[in-house]
Amino acid sequence: MVLAAVAVWSTCRITGAGAGVPGDAAWARASAAVRETHRPGDLIVFAPRWIDPVGRLHLGDLLPIEMAARMDADRYGVIWELGIRGARAPETRGLRPVWTGTFGGVEVRRFERVPAEVVSDLVAIAEAAPGRLQLGGLAARGPQVVLAEVGFEPHRCVQVVPSPGQEVTVTFPAVALGGELVGAVGLADVFTRRDVRTPIELIVQAGGKEVARATAGVDDGWVRWRGATTPGTADVTFVARAVGGAKARDRLVCFAAEARR
Repeated sequence: MVLAAVAVWSTCRITGAGAGVPGDAAWARASAAVRETHRPGDLIVFAPRWIDPVGRLHLGDLLPIEMAARMDADRYGVIWELGIRGARAPETRGLRPVWTGTFGGVEVRRFERVPAEVVSDLVAIAEAAPGRLQLGGLAARGPQVVLAEVGFEPHRCVQVVPSPGQEVTVTFPAVALGGELVGAVGLADVFTRRDVRTPIELIVQAGGKEVARATAGVDDGWVRWRGATTPGTADVTFVARAVGGAKARDRLVCFAAEARR
């Protein structure tokens, strides 16, 4: 369902995108250049976003699902960017390439940087030990780890559906923390977003103290947030609810988070 929704959107974006798009020969040459020095764990991104299906056609075998459904790009030390028409990917904003090449209109850039050091991946914790999670409030469904469509992109996340007019709390006990807690939240399922337009709010607490708050509407996609934390061990709680306490049904709240050094 998730991949089907993303595929339909991708097709719509490509149709009528305009002339001047490099052909298969150019993409084949660009892909060969990437493959020469690509290593497992290198991230590959495409720009603009609507060219993703073409890029995946040529390099999809180097994009495992956990990479395609990543929370963000910060944990990757090497990023390959393939772009056309001078477009740049959000993942490389502010970075300078260490290598560039142009292949019939496909621009390839290689970036290197010090990756973020992850202390705890809360989605991985939820997947490995769901019994550790403590649930409060009233949930219509969840929490559960899913591969969801958020903002027409796949994301691996913890999903919870609050009952109408209620809030849900999901607590991860005794999480190892670093200096910051970083995450993202969004509303899953394009068809549900079409029918129910109420935005949601996510409140993040560490050790009983609020460290971040984010609001995600139906058109906001994957909304990033971050908050400072004290290194050590503490309970981390997520409070999910419809904005203003609205009695909205089917708010598929999808969130991910990592404690970083």
